Amino acid sequence: MAVQLRPRAALLAVALSAALGSLAPAPVLAKPATVAKVDIPFEQFTLPNGLRVVVHTDRKAPIVAVNIWYHVGSKDEPAGRTGFAHLFEHLMFQGSENHDGEYFEPFKQVGVTGQNGTTNTDRTNYFENVPTTALDMALWMESDRMGHLLGAIDQAALDEQRGVVQNEKRQGENQPYGQVWEKLTRAMYPEGHPYHHSVIGSMNDLNAASLDDVKTWFRTWYGPNNAVLVLAGDIDVATAKEKVARYFGDIPAGPSMAQPKVDVAKREKSTREVMTDKVPQARIYRAWNVAQVGTTDIDQLQLFAQVLGGAKSSRLDQRLLHQDKLVDNISAGAYSSQLGSNFVIMASVKQGVDPAKVEAIIDEEVKRLTRDGPTADELSRGKTAFRAGFIRGIERIGGFGGKADALAECTVYEGDPGCFRTSLATIDGATAAQVRDVGAKWLGAGDHTIVVEPGARVALAELPSETPKPFTVPAVDPSFTTLAKQVDRSTGVPQTKTFPDLKFPELHRATLKNGTQVILAERHDIPVVQFSYEFPGGFTADQGRKSGTANFTMGLLTEGAGKLGALPFADAADALGAKLDASASLDSTSVYLSALKENLAPSLALYADMLRQPRFDQAEIDRVKATWIAGIQQEKVNPSAVAMRVMPTLLYGAGHPYAIPFTGSGNEVDIQSMTREDLVDFHRDWLRPEQGTLIVVGDTTLKEIVPLLERQLGNWKAEGPAPQVKAPVDVARPTQARVYLIDQPGAVQANLFASQVVPSSKDPGSTRFDIANGVLGGDFTSRLNMNLREQKHWSYGAGSSASNTLGQRPWGARAPVQIDKTAEAMQEMRKEIAEFASGTKPATPAEVARIRNIQNLSLPGAYETASAVMGTISGIVRYQRPDDYVVQRKAEIEAMTPAQVQQAAATLDPNALTWVVVGDLKQTEAPVRALNLGQVQVIDAEGKVVAPAAPAAPAAAPAAAPKAR
Repeated sequence: MAVQLRPRAALLAVALSAALGSLAPAPVLAKPATVAKVDIPFEQFTLPNGLRVVVHTDRKAPIVAVNIWYHVGSKDEPAGRTGFAHLFEHLMFQGSENHDGEYFEPFKQVGVTGQNGTTNTDRTNYFENVPTTALDMALWMESDRMGHLLGAIDQAALDEQRGVVQNEKRQGENQPYGQVWEKLTRAMYPEGHPYHHSVIGSMNDLNAASLDDVKTWFRTWYGPNNAVLVLAGDIDVATAKEKVARYFGDIPAGPSMAQPKVDVAKREKSTREVMTDKVPQARIYRAWNVAQVGTTDIDQLQLFAQVLGGAKSSRLDQRLLHQDKLVDNISAGAYSSQLGSNFVIMASVKQGVDPAKVEAIIDEEVKRLTRDGPTADELSRGKTAFRAGFIRGIERIGGFGGKADALAECTVYEGDPGCFRTSLATIDGATAAQVRDVGAKWLGAGDHTIVVEPGARVALAELPSETPKPFTVPAVDPSFTTLAKQVDRSTGVPQTKTFPDLKFPELHRATLKNGTQVILAERHDIPVVQFSYEFPGGFTADQGRKSGTANFTMGLLTEGAGKLGALPFADAADALGAKLDASASLDSTSVYLSALKENLAPSLALYADMLRQPRFDQAEIDRVKATWIAGIQQEKVNPSAVAMRVMPTLLYGAGHPYAIPFTGSGNEVDIQSMTREDLVDFHRDWLRPEQGTLIVVGDTTLKEIVPLLERQLGNWKAEGPAPQVKAPVDVARPTQARVYLIDQPGAVQANLFASQVVPSSKDPGSTRFDIANGVLGGDFTSRLNMNLREQKHWSYGAGSSASNTLGQRPWGARAPVQIDKTAEAMQEMRKEIAEFASGTKPATPAEVARIRNIQNLSLPGAYETASAVMGTISGIVRYQRPDDYVVQRKAEIEAMTPAQVQQAAATLDPNALTWVVVGDLKQTEAPVRALNLGQVQVIDAEGKVVAPAAPAAPAAAPAAAPKAR
């Protein structure tokens, strides 16, 4: 349940996201294979009541994506009623007249995956992937809240979700630079324009919402004739017609609401403003209002943005990041919406650099591209990036940006589910002159620039309150009819009695001449092959080295290899539509490639150079080093990231292999002193083929892929003796709870973290602990979230999790809460942990059954993507699990009893928690100290004590945990 601040077309969003990674003259590495044809075939029909239905059949997994879009968003809110669309999105998760309780509950019982809802300026959507056998349940639930909701909305539900939404608003504004988008929206559109106010609305309007208001809002906008339903996956149109008619056919149509007229609000004059925030560096936002969704112009502007600032060696990256070294990052993108779109450039300015200098160069590069247009190579690479992004995006049938989303968006905005074909054709056929001209047409005068400078955060003023206009429900169009009622809803939600079997791909194995073990899982649904070369070490290999060495070294692998420097290497990847990356985690490092099948051989050649011959050019080391340090400084002002920086040392103690920032970024001093020799040494010691496992998932076979791998990697030999990973030693928990406060002046929320170490992922009881964690905080329906979000509405969301590690796992509960409820929320968190761990409030059979179903019944849909399969294989390798681990784990969970789960819950000790509280110290310190949870100290972003500990009373025993208020 979320706000999408600025919508973008699903198809182009996926393509743009995949394209953010490279550009410039690239060598032709090999002749590409036959180019695969890709599409999303569909059929459609419309019920007499106006509900439009689009069906796409994809039998690769026994799941169906259900995606329903209502054509209503914040643009449709009258004066004085801002935030209604998003507030109502939340209310529709509360239950319906024939289902009393949280909307998520029946879905959790059947193993739903990817369930959520979002609101933006133009539409509200709800989506979920369910096992094929649970489709009746999903359609019953969606139809019940469409046709039978009003009786379930009462004042208590309204008050609860109003509080949740207000905390979502606080959470967004509490982030560094978090107030920018609200200010940008107000500046870009004049008062009275449907886009002038933010999607989440104002606190005043949310507080003023009455029960009658929200009921009238529902009657106006949520009828079947204002909705599009997409069913994608293991379904056909005949089945869809029967089921949709049965569940939705009797719902009467609502009013036929006119959509606002397109109003791009193209501005004639350029404007600017400067604001201050608690941030470490200045950031520039420059935006134009441009053509609306569904136009040739917005599609061509996507290509313009790619060339300008959407790729690793785009014009702006080359000039400002690589050549002049004035920014730490920069991007450009075109974000499409129904009434008009935005073209936005964002640049994080290096400390000490005058933002005006960066602004001048941005202006210079925009004018140069609008004057001269892109080169043939730039245009070709941009087109390839979009095509590759589309191919990768259609692997997923549901969720954000999947096939169902693309079909729904095209239907709602353009009336044609296949509008993505037009966009792809427009991009593929675009000429350099067209890209140049569309930029010149839209990106002249009329931009608005916001410069955020380091300083004090100034609270964002609410929009002036307006007298609410009375809601009236327009008349219903009599041309709509309904089918005879076919569902007896008095019997409740349809029960799902059978479920699809788990089918995890067979693992095929081979050994390369260099000693590397190859594990292949075939997936032939899209023409893409993914590779993850995994090596031991990770952050733990930093022992005896500078903090951050592992991650920094891996980050430099993509900055040039073999004969290609950083920019030509990025260009070569873009030309092939390949994605390359490298990273480290606590216990391992990995080098990644996603290759289009048509360019498999040349992509592997580039991958091999990256693995075997990283250049580690000094100029690139210096550039990345400066950006890396800026990233560390950004982490220190981000509430969650700063906690992840200090918590490891508090849990494990200085000197422990895991006592390093969990962000993997290290510290400024060590990164600043990093030399080329440090990187060369780490690469030589830890990226050794005989210790590596190469996981391959995708459209290939062992017969095909092994010869290609042998050609590129077979003669790769490691140098020198292999270092051994030192096993992380167990550490003792503290003898009493400890509380650490970090000051975040001006914060409107406090971010609460309560952590401790638990046994390793290799421990025989790890699965039982995972189920126990699910009961406590591992799911939306868990105790922590139900308490702090749904019952108290002090938080937008609370939960808990444990990372997978070879040594003791770091477990933690977390909750961002409104700052005036800091102490009370900590009491509630401790109460939930204590009552669960002590058995005062043990795991119930219903709770265990729910988490069991979430874990096991979701498995048929959990492996929808190659990345999900790859992640599971990675765990099999790292933790030395059997190939059928997924099946064995499923059987263990099925046999698990509440008593076993309760035994695992006892692993937690509420009297030995380490608390980190990030918030405005003036508001948090006194009430937190008064709790007497344990010793309280104020620390800085480095974890250093800045205020002495105050005497603490002994923590309350679990049986005496504070009671809920």
